[in-house]
Amino acid sequence: MTTKRRIVVSLREHRPLWDAPLWALEEIRAALPGDWECVAPSFAADGTGDGGGAEADVLDAVRGAEVYLGYGIPRELFHAAGETLRWAHSAAAGVGGSLYPEMVESAVTLTNSAGVHAEPIADTVLAMMLHFARGLDWAVRAQAERRWGKEPFEAADAPVRELSEGTVGLLGLGGIGEAVARRALALGMRVAAMRRSSAEAPPGVEVVAGDGALDRLLAISDYLVVTVPRTRETEGMVGARELARLSRGAVVVNVSRGGIVDEGALADALRAGALRGAALDVFATEPLPAASPLWGLPNTLLLPHVSGTSHRFWRRETDLIVANLRRYLAGEHLLNTVDKHAGY
Repeated sequence: MTTKRRIVVSLREHRPLWDAPLWALEEIRAALPGDWECVAPSFAADGTGDGGGAEADVLDAVRGAEVYLGYGIPRELFHAAGETLRWAHSAAAGVGGSLYPEMVESAVTLTNSAGVHAEPIADTVLAMMLHFARGLDWAVRAQAERRWGKEPFEAADAPVRELSEGTVGLLGLGGIGEAVARRALALGMRVAAMRRSSAEAPPGVEVVAGDGALDRLLAISDYLVVTVPRTRETEGMVGARELARLSRGAVVVNVSRGGIVDEGALADALRAGALRGAALDVFATEPLPAASPLWGLPNTLLLPHVSGTSHRFWRRETDLIVANLRRYLAGEHLLNTVDKHAGY
């Protein structure tokens, strides 16, 4: 009797929005030929951050499996799978927790869900920019105090802007950066970006490259939007020196990963009035500790790492998985293949 090739799909999640619906699992099964066995453990994983953790039934199911789909690829799962594992996919965009030395040096192809979250995150970025551009931070505080507060809007030096007069500086031009760029360009904004790859930029986006590129981007950015992945090279990339190069009316937005922006330096700059504001969806430590000075500052907008939430996630995620299953079966290059040495 011929042993069937096995794929393990561990996409159950304890948070309802991220729990794979039945139709998604059915579409994945339907994409497999008859000589494949699809195992879907009932264990609800924890997909927060880069995902991780595996219960005994998942570890048992993955032994001898060729393909694994889950929220991150925990080290113990990688070892349990053994030498049969050929492809591992994470439904999370970040893969930092899956890049332990054994995975990096292995022949296993690792893919992620970068770009799947781009549209809702870009919508959130737009909302964050409008929050400060139109003074919604003042309005929210005044409403909470039952106060009719027009003064900050009508002051001679009021930092109230139309988006079309501002420049978005994108620190990273991947899927999220490109989605932000489309929205900003449609609103008449100037868009400049710094990217690591040599890929051609979308029409209308100015690429800032070469020596001193970051400093030049900071100098022209009214809204600095951080979308680069967190790697050894990008950790602490925006610190006190970089924040000082932004204009006094600038807004810092981080929807990538915590640790890229120095939170202590950012709090100092905000407290000193050196920036208009900061909108953050990600933090070096999550949940953000109660002792963080960011909580108490009036010019911050803090979200609990939810900018990617969308009821459309599973449609896009399932389409990506099914497309890659077809590519895998045909021996073709997989979409969203992670450069394990680069870290994204």
